[in-house]
Amino acid sequence: MPTGPVRQKNQLPGGVIFNASPDSIGSCLAGAVKMFENPQLKDTFSLFYILPTFFNSDLDRGFSIIDYNLNRDLVAPADLQRLQAMEMDLKLDLVLNHLSVNSPPFQDLINKGRSSAYSDFFIDWNQFWNGRGTIDNDGCIIPDPEYLDQLFMRKPGLPVLKVRFPDGSKRFFWNTFYREINYAKTGPEDFRALEGLSSAGRREIAELINRALSRGAHPDQIDLGLYRAWREQILTAVEQKAAYRGQLDLNARSEKVWAFYDQTLRKLCRYGAGVVRLDAFAYLHKEPGRTNFFNRPGTWEYLDRLQSMAQKHDLLVVPEIHAEYGSGLHQEIAEKGYPFYDFFLPGLVLDALEYGTNQPLLTWIGEILDKGYRTINMLGCHDGIPVLDLKGKEIGGFYRPGLLSDDRIDTTIERIVGRGGRIKNLYGPDGKKISYYQVNATFFSALGEDERKLRLARAIQLFMPGTPQVWYLDLFAGKNNYEAADRCGAAGHKEINRTNLTIEEVENALKLPVVLDQLDMIRLRSTAPAFKGRLELDRTPEPHRLKLTWNNGGHRATLCADLITYAFRIEHRGRAGKTEILTYP
Repeated sequence: MPTGPVRQKNQLPGGVIFNASPDSIGSCLAGAVKMFENPQLKDTFSLFYILPTFFNSDLDRGFSIIDYNLNRDLVAPADLQRLQAMEMDLKLDLVLNHLSVNSPPFQDLINKGRSSAYSDFFIDWNQFWNGRGTIDNDGCIIPDPEYLDQLFMRKPGLPVLKVRFPDGSKRFFWNTFYREINYAKTGPEDFRALEGLSSAGRREIAELINRALSRGAHPDQIDLGLYRAWREQILTAVEQKAAYRGQLDLNARSEKVWAFYDQTLRKLCRYGAGVVRLDAFAYLHKEPGRTNFFNRPGTWEYLDRLQSMAQKHDLLVVPEIHAEYGSGLHQEIAEKGYPFYDFFLPGLVLDALEYGTNQPLLTWIGEILDKGYRTINMLGCHDGIPVLDLKGKEIGGFYRPGLLSDDRIDTTIERIVGRGGRIKNLYGPDGKKISYYQVNATFFSALGEDERKLRLARAIQLFMPGTPQVWYLDLFAGKNNYEAADRCGAAGHKEINRTNLTIEEVENALKLPVVLDQLDMIRLRSTAPAFKGRLELDRTPEPHRLKLTWNNGGHRATLCADLITYAFRIEHRGRAGKTEILTYP
């Protein structure tokens, strides 16, 4: 097994990051490894961000983790050894906020109940809100309005998963993200313990339950008619046959959770990771009467503790957070000494290419340079195209404008949706939509599947300050996958941008000019010493012109672009004075 690289404290990787799931190229990680060994990718990518189907998981395309052992269906130790041999660094996820219901800790809890060593590993909803709400007919506490109104919801309804234990008791667990419960078909034998019923009665109950479940009814909603006297026993029998899938929030007040984090970080280092993305970290700290998103100072205390753990294992942690520009969270993270994800860039690039103007983009680049932000930037990614991030926000009676106006953001969304994109929304405690969150589309489809725009978008990204990260499907000019999104139902919006490619499809794509041109630009960014220097902005009076220049001693790289025609030129000069010019189209 590879050992993790030694990295200086808080040092972001150089070069360019490739981002994919283990099975995005071919049917397993070996497909991506084979692709990297292709001479056409020589000197392009130096770090591979592998999404968490790398581990054992059961939902949300890897982010519902069962355990952090290798998923042997997709990842072999030999794959990691080959990546290490080509000096490919790894970036992996630590999903801080939650674990799968099928994880060993929760299964131990289900089997042993309150005697389990993991009795406080997950957040018991009713214990958390005890004395701060009213109990509904099902036994779940509904927090009082002054508490409920503070909650930040990722889906309609309360963030709760009800679990019925083998002894018939019910417990409610905090469940911020995905959940899924599948009820198996019942038979008369499942109701043998019901006293006073004939075999015909047990058979009739089974048929009644099965008819209701086939219509999509929840067991609690089933009218048992003549058999209502046995309601609790019947529901217990039905729940015992339920198959749960979901992401249960971890209780960060438990030292056992912190021991788990430390063990996991050690394991990620052994796999060869140098960088760890802290997924959903802003949801981890919870306190009654406060929002369940980015509490202060609790969130910072947790993050500092995680960073100290990571440094023991020579790991750099990068907190992942989506928030409006106007909230100033990106600046707060930077001031605390952490790098962050530049979720502003995708929308700004789309805006620049649609409106033919450089001003919002230059404003953001100027802020990065002036304040010394350390960022990882991208165009597309496994989630979607951020839009909420560009907005302004009112805080304490003061409104801080966004990087784009609301009207401009709405127009951009309408364009992407008009080109086939799907929208992900956020919800209030009453289940009503309060805001859009992101648009799901491939970046190529969001650009109207215009290869000229894709080339220029990539050039802009590669000339940005920070570390560029490239989503595999964008590199290969991937288009929206409507069939996959529809097949996965209401929660399938992300699958529009997660099409797995066969080895043959990749080999064919590596013959396309739009792919080869991107690789040429990525190779330049990865190898030219100019990009280790300083970026200079040209504040041209022509709003449709964009000029970005990197200088490092005698090395110089310049991008000159027309945001209306999408034509651009890259000029690179080395120390010996030799100049290379790339012109597109």
